[in-house]
Amino acid sequence: MAKAMVYTFLAIAFIIFFLSPSKRHDHHRMCLNRRLAHKVSFDPLVSRIERSTDDKGLSKNITYVPEVDDAQEYFQDDGVLNTTLRLMILFPLLDNAPKVGYISAKELEAWISQQTIDRLSYGTYKAMFWHDKDGDGAISFSEYLPQFSPKDIEKNSMAHGDAGWWMEQFKNADVDSSGNLDFNECKDFLHPEDSDNEEIQRWLLRDKMKRIDDDHDGKLNFSEFLLHAYNIYKSYADFENSPALTPTAEQMFAQLDTDKDKKLSVEELRPILRYLHPGELFYAKYFTRYLMREVK
Repeated sequence: MAKAMVYTFLAIAFIIFFLSPSKRHDHHRMCLNRRLAHKVSFDPLVSRIERSTDDKGLSKNITYVPEVDDAQEYFQDDGVLNTTLRLMILFPLLDNAPKVGYISAKELEAWISQQTIDRLSYGTYKAMFWHDKDGDGAISFSEYLPQFSPKDIEKNSMAHGDAGWWMEQFKNADVDSSGNLDFNECKDFLHPEDSDNEEIQRWLLRDKMKRIDDDHDGKLNFSEFLLHAYNIYKSYADFENSPALTPTAEQMFAQLDTDKDKKLSVEELRPILRYLHPGELFYAKYFTRYLMREVK
């Protein structure tokens, strides 16, 4: 019973950490991605309120309770969210596999991941709502990127951000080659770091390769890997495990260099794609570990 109470207290600490911006104070020491500074919406009610506010084009600083079903009962007279009441609602939702009186790391990760998936889906829905001009439930290249003229597309410039660069990514996401993106294809297009589409993954790595391949031979030698890729990988790997277990640069390079030509191709870099291009779902797992350590 005492153990259950301790874990209950820790679980509440997790939630308070997410709800309180004052706790996010030492993300810089992690040397990780800028997303650590972003507010994470742990409570789906808060996310719904933010979306309602956003949909109406209103400032999030306005002190009122938006018109969200069942939201009013969770706010005090001064407009402040009743955190205690929300904790009472949220805790049993997290403690469900099985219900034992405390929240495990697995349960916490599943919850955070689901909130992340919901956020990505909402962003995709919103993009389709604004860009699907003909209302056919899909987005064409010209609907999403109307700033590019037919001449720009024909020119096919592959410089970062140019029409050809965007078109390549659009075609990668267009799995059925219909010329339009449905909801899932659009989500991959908008959130490539979280996509399981292998062509999109290769596109991300090719784009990364162009920026870190100093001698422009299409591959990374050891010096380029050490300078531009290994430290990124190491910062995450050290956090995931004990730093003593993180492979050295030499060990990691040898492990990735499957054809033993002493250079790394785009395909050989795929095992560390999530480290070089971390997406929101990667951070769902990261934040779980981070919070578990914060409350120890």
